[in-house]
Amino acid sequence: MLELRRLRLLAEFARRGSIAATAAALGYTPSAVSQQLAALEREARVPLLDRTARSAELTDAGRRLADRAEEILSLVETAEAELSAHSDTPMGRVVVTAFPTAAVAFASTLAQSLAEHPDLTFVLRQTRPGDGIRQVQNGEVDIALIDDWTGKVPEQAPAALKFFHLLRDPLVLVVPAGHPMSDPNRPVDLQRLREEPWMAAPSGEPSRQALERLMDTVGGARPVPWEFEGLHAILSLVARGIGITAVPALALSAGDRGVAVRRIPECTLAREVYAVTRTASVRRPSVAVTLRAVYAAARDVEAAPPES
Repeated sequence: MLELRRLRLLAEFARRGSIAATAAALGYTPSAVSQQLAALEREARVPLLDRTARSAELTDAGRRLADRAEEILSLVETAEAELSAHSDTPMGRVVVTAFPTAAVAFASTLAQSLAEHPDLTFVLRQTRPGDGIRQVQNGEVDIALIDDWTGKVPEQAPAALKFFHLLRDPLVLVVPAGHPMSDPNRPVDLQRLREEPWMAAPSGEPSRQALERLMDTVGGARPVPWEFEGLHAILSLVARGIGITAVPALALSAGDRGVAVRRIPECTLAREVYAVTRTASVRRPSVAVTLRAVYAAARDVEAAPPES
């Protein structure tokens, strides 16, 4: 009998191409992954990996089983969803992961909505950028809230995943309360702000790249911002009058005091926010009710834009 957890490891190895990458993706040690794959070989009674001192790759039998593993895991989840669908009562444990600003923005509405279902255990976790889709695909979580600055993530994702668009999150200017540009009657002039002290996420972060593209539209040399980890840390510094920034509007949903938020004229820089789940999970009552709560949270965020 082939063990499902080991089949999942094999499928992940086929995607990642190495034991080390598989271990890093799933949060295991390389030794644990190697041991589990060796156990799967014993169950299958054929070699699945061709190992050398420094690497491992799938044998022909391993590739065939890895392809089947994806189908098997999807069928098992579909069967579980069909069984769950016979009950109208959401129950059991549902795990949602989200990028940090979405976790903060959506938490209150999610908690209030799902509190109406006493048989449901809800877990909300924060995750690093890029991890949400992998965690859903691997079955680590049921739903991931992800952001996409490229507009291409849904079309590049595996067919076994389903994307639900939640909102468009524009880049906005944030200045200290009392700053000349905090006056809503005063036009936003990025040219005049070029010499201001700017603050941003570290180089390579999506919000930093968006800020750099914004400043490229102004012309001239880009300002060199001070770098800080975490958008909420940056906003707290702006509130103290230390500098200015431009961040996705969702980052301000916590109601940061001491700052003024301005829309940036003719700026089209924005990220799309999605909920992602496995297609086979959509019919599970626990997942379905959580998706409805996620939609409600997104509508609440859109109904209260953080612009002063």
